[in-house]
Amino acid sequence: MLSEMNTVWLGSLASLLAGMGTGLGALGVFLVRRLPGWLEDALLSGAAGVMLAASFFSLLLPGIHYGEALTGHTWSAALIVIAGLLMGAGTLFYLHQRLPHEHFGQQGREGPDAAHIRRIWLFIIAIALHNFPEGMAVGVGFAGENVGNGVALAIGIGLQNIPEGLAVAVSLLAIHNTRTQAFLVAFLTGLVEPIGGLFGSGMVWLAEPLMPWTLGFAAGAMLFIISSEIIPETHRYPNKTIATFSLLAGFVIMMFLDATLG
Repeated sequence: MLSEMNTVWLGSLASLLAGMGTGLGALGVFLVRRLPGWLEDALLSGAAGVMLAASFFSLLLPGIHYGEALTGHTWSAALIVIAGLLMGAGTLFYLHQRLPHEHFGQQGREGPDAAHIRRIWLFIIAIALHNFPEGMAVGVGFAGENVGNGVALAIGIGLQNIPEGLAVAVSLLAIHNTRTQAFLVAFLTGLVEPIGGLFGSGMVWLAEPLMPWTLGFAAGAMLFIISSEIIPETHRYPNKTIATFSLLAGFVIMMFLDATLG
């Protein structure tokens, strides 16, 4: 039944449900006012591990598979996916340079005119930069009506959004927002994911030959976020050991989901 649904609507719905995980995690802000540094780093690193495994097992490998079916050669398929990956990472790099935003840890504010924009908007932009490629990854995960792969991605991304939503809401409390404001902002920014999901699934639906490009693009965007944002924020002394093992835990959870559902 799911396989018969339009890829665009299926990808959009799945990315919406995954994005709701951000709001679910943000509910924790009504129970706690701040997280210990080690716990925040552990939660975000676990999320990074999920994203890392999703990039490899749910995006890059299927992208090469689709590329092989289209071109008939493994080497050409790999080159196409690599090109898409570099385009995705390059696009996120460009957006990070052009859009003002604020990191949740020690890296502080980045982007043009960041000093003149209210901090709440800097957080919103930063969260959007995180969530859009995640939603896009879920959307393109249903490429070729591969429902199992898309479901595994949606579950994995949704699970990693829960601790991420809590960390975001607590960070908003730290800049003097109320608990209600912190929850609402975190919840609403989770709705960026279905926009990314609509974009990704729409690209796949419009042109099947774009599937290896689009899968590579989504993976590159997520890998950029992991390497540029999450790992530098979480793998700081003295929490780098627990952050490392949390990343590994997130990785094996997503690998298991992909192996059993994908």
